[in-house]
Amino acid sequence: MRNTVLNLVTMIVVVCGVTACGGSASGTSKDKILTELRWTDYGIVHVKADDYRGLGFGYAYAVAEENICRIAEVYVTVSGERSKYFGPEDSWLFAANSTVNNNLDSDFFFGLLNEERRVEKLLAMDPPNGPKEDVRELLKGYVAGYNRYLRDTGIDQLPDPSCRGENWVREISELDVYRHIYMLAILASSAVAIEGIGGAQPPFDSVLPSQKASSQIVPRLSVDEIARKIGEGWKQVKVGSNAIALGGSATETGKGMLLGNPHFPWTGYERYYHAHMTIPGVMDVTGATLLGLPMVVLGYNKDMAWSHTVSSAWRFTPYHLNLVPGDPTSYLVDGQPEAMTPHNLSVEIKQTDGSIGVAKRTLYTTRWGPVFTNLLGLPLFPWLPTEAYALADANANNFRLINHFFDTSKASSTRALHDVLNQNQGVPWVNTIAADRAGEALYADITVVPNVSDEKSVVCASTLGVATSQLLGLPVLDGSRSDCAWETDSDAVEPGLIGPMNMPHIYRDDYVANSNDSYWLTHPEEPLEGFARIIGNERTERSMRTRLGLKMVNERLSGTDGLPGNTFSRQQLQDLLFNNRQHAAELWGDDLVSLCRLLPVMVGQSGPVATGEACDALDAWDRTNNLDSPGALLFARFVANVHLASVPTGTTSNALNFADLWVTPFDANDPVNTPSGLNTLNPHVQLAFANAISDLQGAGFEMNATLRESQFVTRGDDVIPMHGGNGEFGVYNVTQAPWDPEHGYAEVTYGPSYIQVVSFDDDEECPDARTIVAYSQSVNPESEHYSDQTRLFSEGGWVDSQFCEKEIVSRVRRTMNLEE
Repeated sequence: MRNTVLNLVTMIVVVCGVTACGGSASGTSKDKILTELRWTDYGIVHVKADDYRGLGFGYAYAVAEENICRIAEVYVTVSGERSKYFGPEDSWLFAANSTVNNNLDSDFFFGLLNEERRVEKLLAMDPPNGPKEDVRELLKGYVAGYNRYLRDTGIDQLPDPSCRGENWVREISELDVYRHIYMLAILASSAVAIEGIGGAQPPFDSVLPSQKASSQIVPRLSVDEIARKIGEGWKQVKVGSNAIALGGSATETGKGMLLGNPHFPWTGYERYYHAHMTIPGVMDVTGATLLGLPMVVLGYNKDMAWSHTVSSAWRFTPYHLNLVPGDPTSYLVDGQPEAMTPHNLSVEIKQTDGSIGVAKRTLYTTRWGPVFTNLLGLPLFPWLPTEAYALADANANNFRLINHFFDTSKASSTRALHDVLNQNQGVPWVNTIAADRAGEALYADITVVPNVSDEKSVVCASTLGVATSQLLGLPVLDGSRSDCAWETDSDAVEPGLIGPMNMPHIYRDDYVANSNDSYWLTHPEEPLEGFARIIGNERTERSMRTRLGLKMVNERLSGTDGLPGNTFSRQQLQDLLFNNRQHAAELWGDDLVSLCRLLPVMVGQSGPVATGEACDALDAWDRTNNLDSPGALLFARFVANVHLASVPTGTTSNALNFADLWVTPFDANDPVNTPSGLNTLNPHVQLAFANAISDLQGAGFEMNATLRESQFVTRGDDVIPMHGGNGEFGVYNVTQAPWDPEHGYAEVTYGPSYIQVVSFDDDEECPDARTIVAYSQSVNPESEHYSDQTRLFSEGGWVDSQFCEKEIVSRVRRTMNLEE
């Protein structure tokens, strides 16, 4: 049992079972107990304290017990010490932005941030730019609780074998925690260029080969090809989430209701942990926290529920630099030379013999930001004798996110949440979708965005910027002109940002929805238009996942979904997520079957294949990605092969133009229903279907194979099948895994994380909610909570409400009182 590893000599706790504890910890007076922890079903922790310090203390103790190894490693990363402990040649996956980062480049990147004292300068600021005093107390408590857990347990007796006894697990400081939070703020901006910044070196430098950047490849591509490659890489970051907020006119109760379905990687640091945090009379909130961040980032209180989806807005702009002839570390601004600022950095590295050496590198910053050479691992921004690029990051000074989430936890309505968004302007890279007890639904993309008007993105565009602006909406600006600096709105919290008044938001009494497309089609009857292109596109085709979400909501509200009535119950909103409809199949399936019946043989990359059994399987398929739907795997491989055909692999390609797949093209006046119809005359369609047949044959599957046979996660000796599928082709319940040609789908790496459906009714204290953490609460393979919710998710189950005291007491499995 886990409790046997606790050091009972130094620990001042009481551990209880289902019955509540009577008395106090170790005979101390009850008023000295700072924190009460209660664990209910599936390892959900309920933290109650008298103040914020006690709340952070208890939360840290609980989250460390299940996830210490994952959290400890992130502190090594943000301290720039990965090379010291894991070696300079290895790499780590920043799963939330899909980058793989060499340890040495990563250490120099974070070394630059730390040498510049980025975090320390933000901590010295007054709110909203610096943390509020209550937030500081919360984080002080977190540090104390984390360190207390390590002392009580002992590093050599940690419950997780993956870091038990490791010298990189250590006690932490407040600065460690703030540095991690800052890493979360720049996740979608500077952190997509960790190698590109940490490895940027001037041409013809004299650094030893072993100390050079991991990649200094100079691409030979046109600006259009570079823009396209950036777009392809960025699509891997914008992977997806769903959220629907219902207003009172759309629900049976006449009050608000929310579906929050964020998709996050199932690996890496950015992992959700379900916690309930209470200071009686002050704060009472439950939902998803991020490991290392002791506050709910999406969840609900008694009057309001909120969630997030990744926003379409850009958080950075590259600046093109014209270098001074003969001096690659100086650049021209308004015709005058300006020297880059050198930062001489040293990184400790673990050598092959186990000893510790030192690598040195000089990184350079400019008035626009640090020099960088690649983005998302793509070496598309070379540092040449005549030119270079600097990265300007809108989140570079954003510590306001911690004030935002702290204030959101206490907001009692969507209007109050809107005020929080405006006052802090701290949301770094996600939309906000919320519903409240009064029956009002809110969508807002009030986030941190560079203030680059459409006009400026044209008049200040570099040669590359002309292409990226047109294709992606990403400005690449001329760094040789001071007038190309970002503009400032009067209501912006920080200079250089677009102010809240110029960012999209909408209230509705029926619904708002977002599935990672831009703000434009939040509600089809009230499209949001007229905003800067850097925030998102308008009057353009929406993804099939966006379209399916809107379609399902409108079918319910129009009473055309085959169910009685025309409003939502909580159960119906839950069912909307787990119905696993495959919208691409609804749009293409019949046409594909007709083509298949017409052509008994199709030619794929492996040669001709017979289509008969595949036709039968596809025709009989129910068009869902449920676990036991025969034919789902075949169609999944068809759409995957269509996608592969649409992605060019070189500088020239006969790749599919995705628009050519459709019979009826996109119509901005009917964006939910267009485009439609499969163009079976397109040779890519036949090729993709033939390749799908070959895929199944090569991996040993029958044509009518189900996802239960082929899509899974492993938890120890358990193989847990996973329903859902690729969101790009209209599966609302997104689950993704890489394809192994010999065995089928490999381990699921990405999908649902913390899901919640929250409704409000006549009980003014107790929202009616169902939740689930799809990958479970713990990363420790020896924990009972390593896979329990994962199995529940596989079965389509939910965790019942555990918010009000009457809901908690009967479910308590363990109790602990902590005194600092």
